[in-house]
Amino acid sequence: MDITTTSKSPVTLLGLGAMGTALARAWLAAGHPLTVWNRTPEKAAPLVGEGARAAATPAEAVASATGPVVLCLLDDASVGEALDGTDLKGRAVVNLTTATPAQARRRARWVEERGARFLDGGIMAVPPMIGRPETGGYTFYSGDRVLFERHREVLEAATGVKFVGEDHGHAALHDIALLSAMTGMFAGIAHAFALVRPERDLDEAGFAALLADWLGAMAGMTHGMAAQLVSGDYTEGVTSNLAMMAAGNDALLATAAEQSVDPRLLTPYMELMRRRVAQGHGDEGLAGTVDLLTGG
Repeated sequence: MDITTTSKSPVTLLGLGAMGTALARAWLAAGHPLTVWNRTPEKAAPLVGEGARAAATPAEAVASATGPVVLCLLDDASVGEALDGTDLKGRAVVNLTTATPAQARRRARWVEERGARFLDGGIMAVPPMIGRPETGGYTFYSGDRVLFERHREVLEAATGVKFVGEDHGHAALHDIALLSAMTGMFAGIAHAFALVRPERDLDEAGFAALLADWLGAMAGMTHGMAAQLVSGDYTEGVTSNLAMMAAGNDALLATAAEQSVDPRLLTPYMELMRRRVAQGHGDEGLAGTVDLLTGG
């Protein structure tokens, strides 16, 4: 190894699925000495050929760690299984396994009770984006701020980083909240394409361009909704009020019926809008539907 390589912090990585393998290659490319473990040992072989060292067990991998121990496994239960029986005392544990906020908090306590420090992460990228900063991928981190700053160089070799607080659950919360919004958006996209698909003379590629532009323009309303939620004034800056939008839903449903499209992706939210109007809030924007979802 040259001087540049040996000066980089070593990394220990548990988990070599598609994301774990992408992380491993990013750290190797950045010159970080890497120890890897995977439940299926064969997956480590290509990385060993690229300069990594393979450990036979998680305990062996953790025991040899002098830098952060990173986990990128299937789920929280897999994290517990991998770390069970390992000596974590004095280790820096960075968990990049998708989990809920409550699971992240419990895992933090579990790790800290065993004498280690814990940082939780939520990766907002797909494997081809790892190690490629130009793609815009990033990872949310929360928990031990000192640990985050100490290992920032390692973390940034994989993706951009966003520290979102010392509550260990906040990285997972940000991750899942953004993915939830994405899921709702995809539902709307699926419904839109279902509406136009029966029209065989309609250019679906051209429609896709219009749809992408429209969704981009509508995304800006998130800032207005946030301002309303903070101020408590749900009529602030409203141009199309809830009563108007709820009335317009009739046309959306009628068009779905004409096109023989099942409206089930839209009707739950339409019902929230109807309820909020019935409660006397027709002059508001959409922020009040958040209160209905949270029981407020």
